[in-house]
Amino acid sequence: MKKLVVASNNCNKIREIKQILSKYPIEILSMKDMNLNVDILEDGKTFSENAYKKASTIYHILQDKCMVLADDSGLMVKGLNGAPGVYSARFAGEHGNDKKNNEKLLKLLEGMKPQDREAKFVCALVLIVDSKRTFKVEGEVNGIICDEERGNNKFGYDPLFYVPEYHKTFGELPYEIKNSISHRANALKKLKEQMRDIMEEV
Repeated sequence: MKKLVVASNNCNKIREIKQILSKYPIEILSMKDMNLNVDILEDGKTFSENAYKKASTIYHILQDKCMVLADDSGLMVKGLNGAPGVYSARFAGEHGNDKKNNEKLLKLLEGMKPQDREAKFVCALVLIVDSKRTFKVEGEVNGIICDEERGNNKFGYDPLFYVPEYHKTFGELPYEIKNSISHRANALKKLKEQMRDIMEEV
């Protein structure tokens, strides 16, 4: 079975990737599983730049032993000119503080028109298979930022990201549904189309 290391320490992202790729004959490992304690500075100007930096850094550390998949994703809000964008995880200053990030987002959107609350989640994926094969894809999902958190899933901006087709936020949707329509799922679908010989369904 092929091994794929996800270049992330975010347990929520890793869980989602494992669930989305669960039908495929690939052993998905985290950086923790590989005893990798690496802090990679995400200083790219785009999601794709950050994803490539993470993937290539871990791939070189592992010295071609495994495939490496890196994800960089975030929220882009129309009324904020695309912010928080690549700064999504540290929007309020402290990396990974979802509560403060959501509070800042709600504060900035106070009084804005509904059309200005239109938003999209974007996910850039970079998969390094070997020294000759690197795949880069992006996926998106559109929604609206509601005026309060809804749902028990508190991952990132999910409780604020309302999906009109389902009349629920990502925070309210069951994982199975969210993981079938999310930006990450859409990016992985594109990735699988480009590498059917590697991710061949069982």
